[in-house]
Amino acid sequence: MLTVDFSRFPLAPGDRVLDLGCGAGRHAFECYRRGAQVVALDQNAEEIREVAKWFAAMKEAGEAPAGATATAMEGDALALPFPDESFDVVIISEVMEHIHDDKGVLAEMVRVLRPGGRIAITVPRYGPEKVCWTLSDAYHEVEGGHIRIYKADQLLTRIREAGLKPYGTHHAHALHSPYWWLKCAFGVDNDKALPVRAYHKLLVWDIMKKPLATRVAEQALNPLIGKSFVAYATKPHLPPVDAA
Repeated sequence: MLTVDFSRFPLAPGDRVLDLGCGAGRHAFECYRRGAQVVALDQNAEEIREVAKWFAAMKEAGEAPAGATATAMEGDALALPFPDESFDVVIISEVMEHIHDDKGVLAEMVRVLRPGGRIAITVPRYGPEKVCWTLSDAYHEVEGGHIRIYKADQLLTRIREAGLKPYGTHHAHALHSPYWWLKCAFGVDNDKALPVRAYHKLLVWDIMKKPLATRVAEQALNPLIGKSFVAYATKPHLPPVDAA
């Protein structure tokens, strides 16, 4: 399940991509399939080991085109172990709401992104996320949990202050908002509640079968209750230096 829309965020074979806070690796895997040179970075060692295994399996299965590369590594988003301007593309999906120093993370992403490079940032959308916080303290008051809810204009302001130029936004995963509302209402750790189990089956069916009816429904509902807010931006080229 991808949050970044690659029709709005073009990726060329050979692009150097950093998936920052990659988690289980969903965006890193898609970039690898598209022929990119991918680095998937996360502070969770267990998830990084799993991502590395999946990269190896994809290579073995021939899922990545010739020239594509993939590396999974542990790292700190506030102190990225890469030189300046190392990447053509940076993706950070559902991460910034967990980090106290979000300005520091943005500064690091800008540092390692080349001029003209592209960045995709996704965070939980304010409205659906506020419902979750209202229904359940346990949803967010956990170690490593969500520490803030971004409004769209707040995130875009952060992006501009970091020196990036936003060029597009949208919402995603409307069908997932009711699922999390149910989880929060019945208990975030209570997967046995009948409404939660039933809705989860619906989501699994939707992800596996991709029926037209739910695709159309989600597209129509995304502007209203989309679970994620997605922003795309570029890093401007520096103006030429006047030799005189």
